[in-house]
Amino acid sequence: MSAKYQASEVAKHNHPDDLWLVLHGKIYDVTKFLKEHPGGEEVLIGLAGTDATLCFDDIGHSQEAKQLKDSYEIGALDGVMAPSTTTTTTTTTGSSDATGDDDDHWEYVETKAQSSPYIPVFIALGVLVYAVLFYYVFY
Repeated sequence: MSAKYQASEVAKHNHPDDLWLVLHGKIYDVTKFLKEHPGGEEVLIGLAGTDATLCFDDIGHSQEAKQLKDSYEIGALDGVMAPSTTTTTTTTTGSSDATGDDDDHWEYVETKAQSSPYIPVFIALGVLVYAVLFYYVFY
């Protein structure tokens, strides 16, 4: 029988030297996998101590990756933990099977990376400077 952990306990393991994630209600200690993660360390560090189910499913991991994650399982979540949000979305089709595993029913949808809110301001200032220079140089 696997160990049960509260969400508050999982949340304490949120740094590179001690990094736990929740995926589909199971808890994984991915501390040793951090440097090997193909998507980079920062992805896992950003999700440390949280429910990373949405992010994991959105990426569309390979079958090998799904099998590899099982080797890092240390227990199960006892209670409810709010999933982490992501800027990537998926759409599902069909229904999940009895295990709740709907890996065969996802479609990956790429979304725009969030940009800085200051970019439009810099563009507007650039246009203004260009307009002033154009006015004084050509008139």
